[in-house]
Amino acid sequence: MKAQELRELSPDELTAQIDELKRKLFNLRFQRATGEMDNTAELLKTRKDVARALTVAREKQREAGE
Repeated sequence: MKAQELRELSPDELTAQIDELKRKLFNLRFQRATGEMDNTAELLKTRKDVARALTVAREKQREAGE
């Protein structure tokens, strides 16, 4: 997901998106540990998506505080 798409979300939607991405990341890590993972690139992509979403959430939080 692109940062611009994340910036268009409301704070509640952004929080829901972060939770969903974290659940996906947990499941991918579990798949890797059990040897069921086919596409290891998906793990890296999801980690970057989580970081991107958290960055946008922090930006919105700072804007609201100013």
